[in-house]
Amino acid sequence: MKQFEFQLDLSPDRYLAYYQGLVRDVVVRCRNGQTVQFPAGLLKAFVSPSGIHGNFRLTCDDQHKGARLERLS
Repeated sequence: MKQFEFQLDLSPDRYLAYYQGLVRDVVVRCRNGQTVQFPAGLLKAFVSPSGIHGNFRLTCDDQHKGARLERLS
């Protein structure tokens, strides 16, 4: 399993493009400097009126399949 940790701070306006399907993938820089891309649909569970904010962990298998996103406390 591979894990990638990163911070997100998306305003509601910025997330709107993902929500509307205009942007399909999210690209973030991880804490260790790696860049990772994942489907924007994984963010839906974390949307609040103020957007999406927090520290997250993306987990996937060694072939980068079966991605799962969780918010870290």
